[in-house]
Amino acid sequence: MEEVYVLGAMRTPIVGKNGLFRTIRPEVLGAEVIKALAAKFQLQQIDGIFGGNAVGTGGNLTRLMGLMAGLPASVPACTVDMQCASAAAALSLAYAKIASGQGDLYLAGGMESSSLQPLRIYAPADERYHLTPAQDGRYYTAQFAPEDLAPDTMLRGAEQTARQEGITRQELDEWALRSHKRAAQAAAQGSLQDIIVPIQGQTKDDGIRPRMSEKLLRRLPLLLGEGTSLTAGNACLINDGAAFAVLAGKNYVRQHRLKPLAKIVGTAALGGNPAESPRGAMATADKLLNRLGWNYEQLQAIEFNEAFAVIDVLFARQHPDCLDRYNRFGGALAYGHPYGASGGILLAHLLKSLQAAGGGRGILAIAGAGGMGEAIALEWIS
Repeated sequence: MEEVYVLGAMRTPIVGKNGLFRTIRPEVLGAEVIKALAAKFQLQQIDGIFGGNAVGTGGNLTRLMGLMAGLPASVPACTVDMQCASAAAALSLAYAKIASGQGDLYLAGGMESSSLQPLRIYAPADERYHLTPAQDGRYYTAQFAPEDLAPDTMLRGAEQTARQEGITRQELDEWALRSHKRAAQAAAQGSLQDIIVPIQGQTKDDGIRPRMSEKLLRRLPLLLGEGTSLTAGNACLINDGAAFAVLAGKNYVRQHRLKPLAKIVGTAALGGNPAESPRGAMATADKLLNRLGWNYEQLQAIEFNEAFAVIDVLFARQHPDCLDRYNRFGGALAYGHPYGASGGILLAHLLKSLQAAGGGRGILAIAGAGGMGEAIALEWIS
C-alpha cells in the first residue's frame, strides 16, 4: 500500500442555522475552503474530490463546488452521504484511492447548510406519504431504520443510550460546560485561527458561549419531556459550515518537495444499532485501534464528534485517564454540528491538537445516523 499524507486542513467558521450564513449555499462555503487550500499548497494535477453532504439539494454538490472553486473541469468529484459521518467517509475514500495507487492527490471533506436545507416531500405513491406528521408527505428528517419514521429519532436514540447506561442530566451538562470552556479558551488564544477561512468577513465561530454556566444549563427545558435528560445545552446545535483537507501520496510529496503534517495510518467504518447511534463513535475508534494494535493511552490527541454529551460520558467512563487529550479545543456541543462537514472539522482540529501536543498519534471518530460510525488514525510527522 502507498503511504498517505495530510498536507493540511482548513474550515469555515461554524455558524448557527439561520445565522450569518443563512443565504450561502453549501457548495459556496466549500468552494471558499477549496480555493484557500489550492492557493496555500499550490495544488497541481488534482486526481479528485470527495465531499460529504447530508441535507443539501442533491445533484452531486461536490462537482458543483469544484467548478465554483475554479478547479479544472477535468477534476472528477463525488458527493458522499453517510449523514453525520459523511465527511469522514469522504476522507476515508480519498485515503483508499491513494493507498491503492489510483491517484496521488485528493481533496476531501464536507459542506453543509442547515439553513438552506430544501423542503422534502414524499411522492404521493410512497407509502410514507400519509405517515408524515401532517399527513401531507412533508418531512424534515430522513428515515434511518425500517421501523422508524419519527423526526426525533436521533434524540430518542441518545436518550435511550443515556437511560441504558444510567447517565444523568448532571453528567451531560458537565460535559457541555467543559466543551464551551475549552472552546472559549481556544478562541481567546487563537488556537484554531490559522485554519479558519473567512467568509464574508466572518472569522469566528458563533456557537461558543464563554459565560456558559451550570446555572444556565439547568434552566434549559427537557427536549423529550419529564423524566428525560437531553436539553438544547447537552445536545449539539444545528449549523452551517465546510471543511476540507489535502491528502497526497509519497510520490506527490517528493516531487513537489512538500512537508506534510501527518500520515494517515488507517481508517475504519462500522454499523450498529440504529436506535443507539451515539455508541458508534467509540465503537468505531475501538475497532480501528484494535486493528492497528494501539490503545487510547498511546494517543496524544483524540477528537470525537460530540453530537450529544452522551458520547463524551461513554468515553470518559471507559478512559478517565485520557481526558486531557480528548477534544482539547472543545467539541460540537460548543461549536455546533454542520452534519456533512463535521468529519472534516474533526480532522482539522485533530491536526491542531497533535501540533499542540508536540506530535504523536491521534484518532478522530464520529457517529452517524442509522447506527453508523467512521474513524481515522494519524501519526504526526511535521
